[in-house]
Amino acid sequence: MRVFISVCLVSLTAITSIASAANYTLWVNGRGGGGVIGNHNSFTYWGPATADAGVNKKSANWDGYNSIAAQNGNVRDALDCYCTGTNWCYVATHSAGDLMMGYALANYGGSSRLKKNAVPNSGGQCGNTDGSSQTGWNIKWVRSAAGAAGGSELSDAGSWTTSEPLVKDLKTTTARAMYNHNTTYNVWFYMYAGAKGTAYSFILPGQDDEVVAYHSSGAAAGSGGSNLCNPGNWFCNDLTLGSGPNEGGSAKWNNHSVVFRDDNEAYDHYNSNNWQGVVGVMRAAVAGSAL
Repeated sequence: MRVFISVCLVSLTAITSIASAANYTLWVNGRGGGGVIGNHNSFTYWGPATADAGVNKKSANWDGYNSIAAQNGNVRDALDCYCTGTNWCYVATHSAGDLMMGYALANYGGSSRLKKNAVPNSGGQCGNTDGSSQTGWNIKWVRSAAGAAGGSELSDAGSWTTSEPLVKDLKTTTARAMYNHNTTYNVWFYMYAGAKGTAYSFILPGQDDEVVAYHSSGAAAGSGGSNLCNPGNWFCNDLTLGSGPNEGGSAKWNNHSVVFRDDNEAYDHYNSNNWQGVVGVMRAAVAGSAL
């Protein structure tokens, strides 16, 4: 009888462990911030929290002002909380959030992470489960709208205040040298590139969304920005869909694929705290695939 009871208890523990496994969708903001740091249910940066934005959506908030290195711990806390143990994550980023997520994966994606219980305290840190650890995080994919991992020429030109630490990180040469963009630990980045530029877009090479050019939002590799455009533009090479090289032969970073190119020049950079711009295109895709 004791053996039978012991077996039942072990089986019940296993079933409970399986039942507790969950998928989460993490949203990593860009410049300007807005969400409450440590509160993973604060979606002020993005828009109404009632919006369908993937299964068990959580906001991995950081201040959007200080340097990527200084703020990266806030994002790693969220990744530890929801993307370890039996839990898996989908990740969506906007603008500098792409740089933030790429930095986290390249520098910490191969590190030892304690398995967490997905119950954060007020500071956004979760408790340990059984004290065991794993290598890196359980991430199904990353989707990035208006990704700024390649930097922005607006930062180069001083269009933003240069006293802002993040602006220094967003210089094209700095952002591209900050970490090895080819190191993603087999996590794929799916890129959404907007092209509704404006009058001052001459600062940005090729097609742009008013803030980042296609070379960044399209994950073009290299040490500096390049001229990439929509098909039919006679003055620069095409940004191609998929993970293959662009017209003219320029490569994309490893495990990066362009899934949306704004051929109609309809979407700008600005989320406007209401799931707008190219973020809206990505949100619809996340809602349909982060299940």
